[in-house]
Amino acid sequence: MLKVKVHFKSSRELARDCEGKMKIGELAGRTGLNASAIRYYERMGLLTPPYRTGGQRRYPAEAIHRVLLIRFAGDMGFTLTEIRIFLSGLRDNAPVGPRWRKLAAHKIEEAERTIQRSLRLKSLFQHLLRCDCASLQDCVERLSLSENLKTISGERGSPRRGNRG
Repeated sequence: MLKVKVHFKSSRELARDCEGKMKIGELAGRTGLNASAIRYYERMGLLTPPYRTGGQRRYPAEAIHRVLLIRFAGDMGFTLTEIRIFLSGLRDNAPVGPRWRKLAAHKIEEAERTIQRSLRLKSLFQHLLRCDCASLQDCVERLSLSENLKTISGERGSPRRGNRG
């Protein structure tokens, strides 16, 4: 019986090219995400499209750092658009400090606005804890006419929100 041993050049090159490259499931597992999240990050332009072999995505080891950074930034309240801007054109050996400072300055302003709104809401809720209105109509009239409440809610006559009572 004749035994044939086949070594196609492409299969050796393929094995060498895939060394150190992860499948999507491995990248997802190592970063604590689902594979669907990794694909979503690709579609959103946060991850560069990976090398493919046999229809399977193959990610370089550096993709772990990028995905973990995306997760961290998302957990810190950065939007996907902000993360995309942060990552655009960023090379693995480039300093990230200036980019963080620019985004952080913007986020600090945003956090200050959120804190101020939260303090106004807390004050409103404390006011509502003392509500002794006899009827809904009475409550709505008191809240709508109260200058103090308008100041607390920050609305000052703006009919934008309908949740005054």
